[in-house]
Amino acid sequence: MFVFTRCSIVCAISLALASTASAQFKLNSKTIGAGVKAAKAVTLSDDEVIKYTKEYIQWMDEHNPVAPADDPLAQRLARLTANATSYQGMNLNFKVYLVRDINAFACADGSVRVCAGLMKVMTDDEVMGVIGHEIGHVKNKDSKDAFKTALMTSALKDGVSSQGGAAGALSDSQLGDLGEAVANSAYSRGQESQADNYGYEFLKANKLNPWGMSTAFEKLWKASQEANNGEKKKKGTQLFSSHPDTEKRMVTMAEKATKDGYKKP
Repeated sequence: MFVFTRCSIVCAISLALASTASAQFKLNSKTIGAGVKAAKAVTLSDDEVIKYTKEYIQWMDEHNPVAPADDPLAQRLARLTANATSYQGMNLNFKVYLVRDINAFACADGSVRVCAGLMKVMTDDEVMGVIGHEIGHVKNKDSKDAFKTALMTSALKDGVSSQGGAAGALSDSQLGDLGEAVANSAYSRGQESQADNYGYEFLKANKLNPWGMSTAFEKLWKASQEANNGEKKKKGTQLFSSHPDTEKRMVTMAEKATKDGYKKP
């Protein structure tokens, strides 16, 4: 994920910002008891993975503060993504979480969630670059594959299995446990590079400056340096916390934009 994601959730620092965005992601409502059963060998179809993805995103939306339609951040996101709800064969939906995390994630069912903390520190081009990156993970099936792995290693570990061709529904605690696994998952450098390039082209397709990819990385990298120099670091889901080579990726996107004749804003 630029993140997210893994269903993407993934930077260097989560800033505590004033306003309604004072909370952090809620990923787990309660833990599963110690007496869990060993994982069963469950073969999940793509349709079943998408079914679980929809359950997961519904749980996330219910357990995190979603910005109402009249919220300025929700209105900004709706304006930015007005032409992206149907994109390259994907049906996408977008919401803002009123949490302070500098984060965004996308799920295999096309759900894209952007945190208020990210929108408050990034320009429109940068926000759309992050969103494009996350959509890239969906398009490349990274999100689906990572989510399936998280299912098999967390939520399904207590024996939920396919019965009669249909996967069993997840309990609230299993969905919380799944959230933890999703948040701790990671993409390979190759997957991240492909998603970076997708985000770059996404900006161009939306007639935005693709420098937004590089400058988004720049802000995240600088925040990381400040944290390493002793500034107070907040806990919580953090964009790029598991991403390698943030500075290198920043430079790569800058070189690409310069070569294509775009000027840094």
